[in-house]
Amino acid sequence: MLARHHDPIAAIATAPGRGSVGIVRISGKALGPFVLHLLRRTLVPREATYLPFCDAQGVPIDHGLALFFNAPHSFTGEDVLELQAHGGPVVLQLLLARCLAAAAEVNVVTGATYLPGLRIAQAGEFSERAFLNDKIDLAQAEAIADLIDASTEAAARSATQSLSGVFSREIHALRDALIQLRMLVEATLDFPEEEIDFLQKADAQGQLDRLQASLAGVLQKASQGALLREGITVVIAGQPNAGKSSLLNALAGAELAIVTPVPGTTRDKVQQTIQIEGVPVHVIDTAGLRESEDAVEKIGIARAWEAIGEADAVLFLHDLTRLSVTKYIAADADIAREITQKAPAKVPVIDVWNKADVATAPPQGGLVLSAKTGRGLDALRQALLQAAGWQATAGGVFIARARHIEALRKVEMHLQYASGHLAARAQSLDLLAEELRLGQNALSEITGEFTSDDLLGVIFSRFCIGK
Repeated sequence: MLARHHDPIAAIATAPGRGSVGIVRISGKALGPFVLHLLRRTLVPREATYLPFCDAQGVPIDHGLALFFNAPHSFTGEDVLELQAHGGPVVLQLLLARCLAAAAEVNVVTGATYLPGLRIAQAGEFSERAFLNDKIDLAQAEAIADLIDASTEAAARSATQSLSGVFSREIHALRDALIQLRMLVEATLDFPEEEIDFLQKADAQGQLDRLQASLAGVLQKASQGALLREGITVVIAGQPNAGKSSLLNALAGAELAIVTPVPGTTRDKVQQTIQIEGVPVHVIDTAGLRESEDAVEKIGIARAWEAIGEADAVLFLHDLTRLSVTKYIAADADIAREITQKAPAKVPVIDVWNKADVATAPPQGGLVLSAKTGRGLDALRQALLQAAGWQATAGGVFIARARHIEALRKVEMHLQYASGHLAARAQSLDLLAEELRLGQNALSEITGEFTSDDLLGVIFSRFCIGK
């Protein structure tokens, strides 16, 4: 542990702004003398006590609840003191300042300060202490931030699943099975003169096959969890007056974008996040794609192409009322070719035919809808979920991050290599053992059992202060 991990820390643990209740949290080793000095009384662990919070002169700053959690029976694994007061910013700042001052005051009997080194906590430092003191693993720590940031009910429930350890248990089960297989390989390497073939007798190939199947199931659920966390970015593109802004408004259920019969009304991106079956969908309305001499419109069109280049899916909107116009059809074909060139590889482009309320000409494929009446919107929502790869899982999903998916794919790759080496048997046992070791390390990166301080710094720095 770094030296700073031994410092006692304090912070306001509730969100900035006014609220009915606010919390000041302190974590450190042996807080008993400090608690007695600060509150002028001892506290029964894990029992709320109503009392005044006083300044250095004994004048109450506020009245509230004090809670003391003695180590290791606390969130951080250290002694923790929580002061629950009224949630005004000034009150909480006064309480925090009083805690810092009281920590530095000298005990007239011992001549020592009450809590030397107490400082303001850095972002995520309370959760980091919990991880370092083995109260939670890294995946559970990340789930705390994901629960706070959840934008849909499904994402919140999935984050709770991960926080309770569901994801971690799946990872540990994979790791244990992988370790068992490693033991068999290492035994064969250590005792090559034995007549018994450890790998064949223990069904190493069957174990590896089952391990790969289990990994595929975990990867599928983790991918769904990552989708709940991140959502997908969908860009609505097309010529002017195809109904892009109307479609955004229809999907959002609100008048977000200005809609007029004048071509080129939308000059810049308009974005709104909606949810479809709990999946966040970030919908971006863009300027109509066409040749233009208007300087402002040209900027908007350039930004539209930039958005297409970063999209997870593109809704290419066509106007059913103009299918007989040769110039319009040619322009649509040009846009389609350019979308194919500028959209990221393998990004789905969904053809959507709008204005079905006033035109009946059938398209050559794609979805038919009316942004004005709402006809076809449900089919479009399902098409977006399909494009995102969403599959409702009966057992539920756990929240996951891009780094978790990357680690699981590394494990998948190492197991594939291991399968090839196992087939080669004696000629490749050293390589087989190495691939299994690398796979185990990749799994351990997820829970933090094998990770770097740099990664920890990146993860916890993105937490809010007080967590």
